[in-house]
Amino acid sequence: MNHQHGNSSELAARAALAERMARAAGEMARSFLAHPEKLGWTEKASSQDIVSAADEATETYLRATIQQHFPADGIVGEEAGSTSGSSGYDWVIDPIDGTMAFLVGQPNWTVSVAVMHAGEPVIGVVAAPMFDEIYVGRSGGGATLNGKPLSINPDWTIRSTTVGFGGTERADPRQVGGFVTRLYQEGGVLFRVGSGALMLAYVAANRLAGYYDPTLFCWDCMAGIVLIREAGGRAEFAGSLTEPGEIWAGNETVFDDLKRISAAREDDR
Repeated sequence: MNHQHGNSSELAARAALAERMARAAGEMARSFLAHPEKLGWTEKASSQDIVSAADEATETYLRATIQQHFPADGIVGEEAGSTSGSSGYDWVIDPIDGTMAFLVGQPNWTVSVAVMHAGEPVIGVVAAPMFDEIYVGRSGGGATLNGKPLSINPDWTIRSTTVGFGGTERADPRQVGGFVTRLYQEGGVLFRVGSGALMLAYVAANRLAGYYDPTLFCWDCMAGIVLIREAGGRAEFAGSLTEPGEIWAGNETVFDDLKRISAAREDDR
């Protein structure tokens, strides 16, 4: 587990709000599904990168609630950019991670809410409304799924169960193909759903052996990083609050293997 960052009462207050908001935002987003005609969506960077009215309404709710309770905190969000704060705390929010899944009727979308302090993720909440599941982690306080403690299996390898992979259309096709080929050569099997936050939560819950993504954004992974670290695993993000980057997650063995496999090139074999 991480050493605790920030004042414990400040962390506790923000963790309670993060859980409350993620639950409410999930229900708000879910309510849109009853009225598909209101789900108007537009493309962003590509046909796979989209934003819907539900994303926008949910992020507006999250931002307003944070500003009401912690006006000095900064906010980094997928749809409306960043606002700086003076408290040393920054919220990193994704109103709907897995918008494509959401729009086509798949259940595997989430609301991801994280809090960072002094550059480190210290609170992570991932709500999966269609599964009635909520994952909560806090620096030094452990991680839970629906209130039950999570602990990553230290003995698992990349062959123990499937490995989550999040490569999107942003990723280099050769890098993606090379990673998948090497994973399968070593006896691993791929698992993919439309939400990086959900796959990271699944690592914390021992539903996946590990997770790798070559081009993930901070709002997709900061909450999941807290969950995994607090469940006793390792997670490392090579991006920043503004730029996407690689992420590796799992227990010590799986983490090291995913780093090695993702770094290998065809002429290294």
